[in-house]
Amino acid sequence: MLTSMTCIDKLVTSTVGKSTNVLWHDCPIGQFERQELLNQKGCVVWITGLSGSGKSTLACALSRELHSRGHLTYILDGDNLRHGLNRDLCFEAKDRAENIRRVGEVAKLFADAGLICIASLISPYRSERSACRKLLHNSTFIEVFLNVPLEVCEARDPKGLYKLARAGKIKGFTGIDDPYEAPSDCEIVIQCKAGDCATPKSMADQVVSYLEANEFLQE
Repeated sequence: MLTSMTCIDKLVTSTVGKSTNVLWHDCPIGQFERQELLNQKGCVVWITGLSGSGKSTLACALSRELHSRGHLTYILDGDNLRHGLNRDLCFEAKDRAENIRRVGEVAKLFADAGLICIASLISPYRSERSACRKLLHNSTFIEVFLNVPLEVCEARDPKGLYKLARAGKIKGFTGIDDPYEAPSDCEIVIQCKAGDCATPKSMADQVVSYLEANEFLQE
């Protein structure tokens, strides 16, 4: 009979990033079982767009609509996360990249738990959004692009940030002195033009229709 120490010796540990001697532990209750319990398919709905494009508004409307249908969601809002998980990060390039990486990893965990995770962040660079997509299984990362022109977002300016950026009081602000790279292959595009923007409910319905058509929701 093998001793406990012998059993431990036979376990294969590995180095992941800066962590050494770590071991992945599997559990008999996995994503499939959790999804069966929740009657839905875990996924990440990643909403991207300029500041003021309506990402948080859409996230809340989508969560409300799915909740009313009996589906469990959780919103990862960029500003909210900087009150806790990402409170140690600033808005310099390196920290912004780490901000997106962390959110991608947390979103992956929520999807694995069987939830419909709604991530709402500017996430301006394609490479960073692509890295988050690669964390998940095929088709479970759903990128939603709020295609709202800069002039519309700036006219809204709900937090007064564009005014500060134009005055030079905020540096590296996306859309003003830092670029926004629009998605080239996202799953959903929600278009908005000056004087012609959909209501939060209709935008949410567009996302729900996609989830239904791709069997993420089970009635």
